[in-house]
Amino acid sequence: MQCSRLTQADLEHLILGAQILEADSFGAKVYLLENGNILKLFRRKRFFSSALLRPYSRRFIDNAVRLEAFGIPTLHVLAHYRLDEPGKTAVLYRPLPGKTLRQISQQPGFSWQKTLPEMVSLIRKLHHCGIYFRSLHLGNIVVTPDSHLGLIDVADMKFLRAPLPERMIKRNVQHFARYLSREQLSEAFPLVELEHALLAR
Repeated sequence: MQCSRLTQADLEHLILGAQILEADSFGAKVYLLENGNILKLFRRKRFFSSALLRPYSRRFIDNAVRLEAFGIPTLHVLAHYRLDEPGKTAVLYRPLPGKTLRQISQQPGFSWQKTLPEMVSLIRKLHHCGIYFRSLHLGNIVVTPDSHLGLIDVADMKFLRAPLPERMIKRNVQHFARYLSREQLSEAFPLVELEHALLAR
């Protein structure tokens, strides 16, 4: 996908009436546009970095395309932009419809025993395909309207040519456990069952 220029004036017109979904000390990072699409801004964090050659936005797009090729539901990229501000790019995409596992797990009557097998199946598929998703957590796994599991926020991924070795699977589980602890979800989530299932041969 070609990266086209988005002037400051065009950016302001595009985000008119949009809802800010995510921001940091530098300003808004993710906008929900009035038409339901999402605009995600990317900023190069260091002047000299690998992002000079391959911007984070390009990684985001490439990862989404590769996930689709593996048959894993994810967002659909519509456009790639270079902004006027140096080091800034943006991706316009159609979000993956559905609700995150984090949202669904808060609903009355929810049971991890019913949902865990599908979650294990998705993560095992990632690992078997050699996909290391560093940002794997409940807020990035979506249950679609047709009850499939898919992924969002896909910038932080590594693709290997072979299934992930056990040490990387354990590291993935450790990242996931830190998320549960940070969000105070450790008591509710069956982490031991997840780890045993992912490491089973």
